[in-house]
Amino acid sequence: MTVSSRLPQETFATLNGIISECQKTIVGKKGDLEALLIGLLSEGHILLEGVPGVAKTTLAKTFAEVIGLDFKRIQGSADTLPSDLVGTNIFEPAKSSFRLQKGPIFTSILLIDEINRNSPRTNSAVLEAMQERQVTISGETHPLPRPFMAIATRSPIEFQGVFPLPEVLVDRFLLSMNVEYPSVDEEVEITNRIFSRDGPKQIVKREQLIHLIDLAKTVYVAPNIQSYIVDLVQRSRRLTGVSLGGSPRASIAFSKASRAIALLRNRAYVTPDDVKELAPLVLRHRLVTSTLAGNVPVDELVKTLLEETPIPKLTE
Repeated sequence: MTVSSRLPQETFATLNGIISECQKTIVGKKGDLEALLIGLLSEGHILLEGVPGVAKTTLAKTFAEVIGLDFKRIQGSADTLPSDLVGTNIFEPAKSSFRLQKGPIFTSILLIDEINRNSPRTNSAVLEAMQERQVTISGETHPLPRPFMAIATRSPIEFQGVFPLPEVLVDRFLLSMNVEYPSVDEEVEITNRIFSRDGPKQIVKREQLIHLIDLAKTVYVAPNIQSYIVDLVQRSRRLTGVSLGGSPRASIAFSKASRAIALLRNRAYVTPDDVKELAPLVLRHRLVTSTLAGNVPVDELVKTLLEETPIPKLTE
């Protein structure tokens, strides 16, 4: 099958423009910004993990400002109720009727800061929104805007006042990103920018974003690439040191995200390298290690998985 190798030049320019505009505020972190863009194009959700102070919240807020979408934030806390997130019906005596007071989940970009500080009951309210783009309040279903993306943060060093995230929730995140410390040069630049008044500017409209999302769905994934994706996920379930591997949702995440990353690389087709680049982001939060893994990091297990899985050849 003959596949066009290039996309319209304006598409590539728009996507690169989003990254460049974000980097006027964010120092470095191009890979993290690309992952956020992949999540948006895939209509998926992102889990940001990293110690306090590495700009997880700033990443999400700046990204939302540049793409011009509504942004709301909720701070994770043990006393946060589901109604604080989704909203509730309020009775108005003057009208003898109920009025829906929408919660912060009715937005396009929702940041759930320190999601593991929310109680399991509160986090369960996010599941329907993440999977079905809707919420149910008092038995009535309300759609969420398109696009809708949840970005959650959690710190790997917090152990008090936090709840373990259930696998059913973690699995609904398309990608998981480890937000690292900046380099020396980057940290110097950060200190130089702290008094800068030049904030990010909106450079795209919602209609353009929806067009890009729909365009990503048309990127070609060859049958042998699809088989490679499924092979990776199925092998992850049999990997030594892993007690729980990727679910079929991981295969779906690979398929969606690989189309988006190909779009970022100005291609109308997916390559094995796209899948390999995404593997840590797609799998690291989905693999549950066993005692056989010892102290081997999850990313090392993913690296082993990639080395042991045969790579398909591109067909003409």
